[in-house]
Amino acid sequence: MIVARINNGQVQILDRLREMVQLAAGLDSRNRLSEESQLRALDCLARFGQRLRQIPPEQLRVVGTNTLRQARNSVVFLTRAEAVLGHSIETISGQEEARLIYLGVVHNVADVPGQRLVVDIGGGSTELILGRKFDSHHLTSLKMGCVSLSRACFDKGRVTESRMREAELLVQLKLEPVCEEFRDQGWQVATGASGTIKAIQEVVKKESWSHEGITLESLRRLRAALLETGRVETLSARWQLEPARAQVFAGGFVVLHGLCEALGVERLEVSEGALREGVIYDLLGRIRHEDVRDRTIATVIDRYGLDKAQSERVSATAWILLNQVRDAWRLTGEELAHNLEWAARLHETGLLLTHDQYHKHGAYILEHADLPGFSRSDQVVLATLVRRHRRGFPAKAFEHLPREFAPLAQRLCVLLRLAVVLHRGRSRHALPLLNLQVDRQRLELHFPEKWLDANPLTRADLSSEARYLKKAGFRLEFG
Repeated sequence: MIVARINNGQVQILDRLREMVQLAAGLDSRNRLSEESQLRALDCLARFGQRLRQIPPEQLRVVGTNTLRQARNSVVFLTRAEAVLGHSIETISGQEEARLIYLGVVHNVADVPGQRLVVDIGGGSTELILGRKFDSHHLTSLKMGCVSLSRACFDKGRVTESRMREAELLVQLKLEPVCEEFRDQGWQVATGASGTIKAIQEVVKKESWSHEGITLESLRRLRAALLETGRVETLSARWQLEPARAQVFAGGFVVLHGLCEALGVERLEVSEGALREGVIYDLLGRIRHEDVRDRTIATVIDRYGLDKAQSERVSATAWILLNQVRDAWRLTGEELAHNLEWAARLHETGLLLTHDQYHKHGAYILEHADLPGFSRSDQVVLATLVRRHRRGFPAKAFEHLPREFAPLAQRLCVLLRLAVVLHRGRSRHALPLLNLQVDRQRLELHFPEKWLDANPLTRADLSSEARYLKKAGFRLEFG
């Protein structure tokens, strides 16, 4: 955990808290988190929660990574974790994790001309990122990490030649599909991040095998030293490693050594910043209205050839309607407004495939695509709004969303549906002055006198929409 403040436009770190919970070690053969591992994490979050009590929610972001992506019972754990922490937790994709790691690294190292390779070894995944300056463009998340590999190959604490070769083979198999494309892209400097890489740097420095960063030769010497040591428990005494770090050191080493050999990395500089710092800088961008998610939305619009003028018309009308009912419907949060705007701009994503059922195609794309800046839960919300912006609107359509958020998302979707209906004709002419009033589930949409008489298709569309909304308990009146 990192606590920071903005001082003269710069991020100033006030506090860093770190505990090795090793949540990945709690995954069983069915990818379910054990109760013991959950309790370790909950105890840690309770301690962290005390430090977070005075921080406004809009200035706080909590993310979960690979283990929560894999765990089949992650929803149950997250419910408990959020209750203990007092804040929502976002599970982010491997691509988003890699993007945030890169952001945290490049803000903590000297700028270089050309491309940078960033390597981060976590408990259950390893991220490889290529980028230039502050923009990452090639991101890969591999399902191997210091905890998972240590469990697979060094679970009894013995480090032998046969176990080492078994681990190295597993790493080679994971790297084989991505090595060539990374080597072909090339880079001018390679940077490592995470606790594993920092620990390896400390060891090679203590042994005087490398005085600056980590070299490939120092890793080869460390391999021999690990085999000489033979047992995990003796690592703590020899290199003053924390017991928890010593337990996963061999697995983390094999991942890094395998990466450097396969990619031809002769020297790796080490960054103090990584995922946590990346989250800070990404959150700062949102606060300063430099939100990467806005760039992502623009990219999707271009990629899928959406009608920008229509997207902007629907978005503008949805915004007008939102401002008229914001207080009555408790839609006051900035993130809620963002969700409505983004869904309005992307509601026609599925048209690239076919008009028939395009709302379903669009929802599938938005839920499963890599959308930089969006967490998994963000994408589910976006996909749900797009899925329900037309046709059927059953009362249960939002039950899969968090309980406290579901009714708010449903109301946002009602506003989106109205905006889409009002712009069905795709006319470039502006709509007349609209007035929307709501009282719980009852809506009254008022138009200038005789406007609906002059636009009978809109009247018919609103009548049809009223029937759809009625099935979800809403009563739409207009005139």
